[in-house]
Amino acid sequence: MRAKISYAITAAVLVVYFVLAGGRGVLLIEAGTPLTVTFGVAVLILPVIGVWFLWKNTEFVRDANRLAALLDAEGGLPVDELKRLPSGRVDRDSADEVFARRKAETEDAPDDWRSWFRLAVAYHDARDTPRARKAMQRAIALYKTSH
Repeated sequence: MRAKISYAITAAVLVVYFVLAGGRGVLLIEAGTPLTVTFGVAVLILPVIGVWFLWKNTEFVRDANRLAALLDAEGGLPVDELKRLPSGRVDRDSADEVFARRKAETEDAPDDWRSWFRLAVAYHDARDTPRARKAMQRAIALYKTSH
């Protein structure tokens, strides 16, 4: 729940920023000189890119949460079986062991969104965020094509 609140606050702050930046872009364009119009258009492009990026991330999170709820209802969510160091951080060897199992599971069932979801969690636990995201995107795509 804390992550959802943090995400919502961050998204709201970004939207306020986009509105403020967009307003400045409009003011620059209204000034009417070639230089201010050029800067105004450039300033307007940034909020458009930001809104698109925020939308795509929100869509990704919503889809990943939907898959997590489905997997939880099936009783297939991965159990946290990772060993932890006294500091609370995940033991790297433990994460590597779980990752190897998840990777083998995905290789055995490459068209199953569930195995890709669990692989994404294993990548995340191994602190490989880019691969975790790609694996989750694959899980989402497989789910969407099968339903």
